[in-house]
Amino acid sequence: MTYIVALTGGIGSGKTTISNSFKKIGINIIDTDIIGKKIIEKNIKIFNSIKKKFGNSILNSNQSINRKLLRKYVFHDKQTKLWLENILIPEIYKESKKQIKSVNSIWCLWVVPLLIEKKLDKIADRVLLVDAPVKTQIKRIMIRDKISLYQAKKIIYQQTNRNKRILISDDIILNGNKNIKTLDQYVYYLNYFYTYLFNKYKLKNYKTPIFKKNYLTKLY
Repeated sequence: MTYIVALTGGIGSGKTTISNSFKKIGINIIDTDIIGKKIIEKNIKIFNSIKKKFGNSILNSNQSINRKLLRKYVFHDKQTKLWLENILIPEIYKESKKQIKSVNSIWCLWVVPLLIEKKLDKIADRVLLVDAPVKTQIKRIMIRDKISLYQAKKIIYQQTNRNKRILISDDIILNGNKNIKTLDQYVYYLNYFYTYLFNKYKLKNYKTPIFKKNYLTKLY
């Protein structure tokens, strides 16, 4: 009966910053990136598939998958990216459902970077978008991942564009150059808002949502 809020956004938009803010106030976080990393580490079938495709060069010295190198392969080749997503997404979705089912709180945050690409938005009760200007995204990932401007732009333009994300979103946090105190205030407000939606919609078993799609809460 948990109310599911899906958090999404492009690379470098600040999804982790926002999810960490929710975590600080006690919200249950189900993060598909973390789930994906664990699956690569522990799922023998997927581990062997990755090793077979890329050879021993994809392994670290301790025989684990070199995720940094894997990410490099994925972002440089669209077909490789699709191949990896096709073997990982079903397992990630299965584990997400399992974790959401075990949540005891009235609502939880489901962090899904590929929410739109994989058409998973219908599963959530509400979609929260962390948005940032493309120039800001590029700057952030160049610093974070130590990559060139060309590489950063290539990664950005492989993803769903901002307009498509905004179109399917119910709530938007613009995370341009906001300080953490301001972002924490947004998160504090949204926690109360989602609790209200649970009490009005999920708890009383309304057949239609109180706030329809695109009745946006914009936190700019």
